[in-house]
Amino acid sequence: MRIAMLAPIAWRTPPRHYGPWELVTSLLTEALVAKGIDVTLFATRDSITSATLAGVVPAPYSDDPAIDAKVWEYRHLAHVFDRAGEFDIIHNQADFPAHAFSGLVATPIVTTIHGFSSERILPMYKPFEDRVHYVAISAADRHPDLRYAATIHHGIVPEAFPLNPAGSDDLLFFGRIHPDKGTAEAIEIARRTGRRLHIYGIVQDQAYHEREVLPNIDGEAVLFHGPVGGEARIAALGNAHALLHIINYNEPFGLSVIEAMACGTPVIAQRRGSMPELIDDGVNGYLVDGVEAAVAAVGKIDKLDRSKVSQSVARRFSVGRMADQYIALYEAILTAR
Repeated sequence: MRIAMLAPIAWRTPPRHYGPWELVTSLLTEALVAKGIDVTLFATRDSITSATLAGVVPAPYSDDPAIDAKVWEYRHLAHVFDRAGEFDIIHNQADFPAHAFSGLVATPIVTTIHGFSSERILPMYKPFEDRVHYVAISAADRHPDLRYAATIHHGIVPEAFPLNPAGSDDLLFFGRIHPDKGTAEAIEIARRTGRRLHIYGIVQDQAYHEREVLPNIDGEAVLFHGPVGGEARIAALGNAHALLHIINYNEPFGLSVIEAMACGTPVIAQRRGSMPELIDDGVNGYLVDGVEAAVAAVGKIDKLDRSKVSQSVARRFSVGRMADQYIALYEAILTAR
């Protein structure tokens, strides 16, 4: 089986710090290769992979201002579709622009939808559902008007996030600094529980950051660390009493949620979007409705066994499980042909 894996080009695959779509693309690519699948990764030329790398984009456009995103995105797409006949499946991880090419090639296309952002994108999905096989990343993110081939949760390498059996007394916010992610709510919960809060992530909404976050950062009770990767990322996720994930939107998935739990860190999450699919309430965290309930949940974190929190991820959210489900989907598509 020959797979063309089409990565986004906003960031390197895998990303140095932030880049969830690129991270999932990398994790799946490496897991497929480990299972003996012939994968060619179409990604930025600085990407790192054990698959065959096919890159024409010099660098990620989020890293290099000289890279025009629209120009190089279509150059990137032209590259993979020019070679479509070499592959059994094109697996698109780079959103809907690839669908414009779908009628020009015979190769089946799988698109992982990394979050159905709004009704406005439906015209680039609905007309192509007879040609493109759509994968939802959670049941919560399935659009009622769209036909799906499968729902496949993301997976991680659990061994890369070793159990921290002790954690600390500090709380953690890990994600984009944006109203959707509930940074301000995390600060309020930390203040009301008398615990230090560590904030990690890129600033995506500068006005919100300056209004709601910066005035509270004092280097003692609230600390802002910016984006983080590698060993520092793992340490941040593991060295926490709990991860606060008080989202204000229906999040399609939450990689940092399962990464934190893999380290043994329980998650207190707003009961929205995919969170009930990831969190087993009272086992690996708590599902809450609002700040008041989250404050109460912080007081119950000590009731949870961090080793059981970690085990819950190894059982349900491994990258091996994700790869097996995608391989089954590829085989079903090819058999149906």
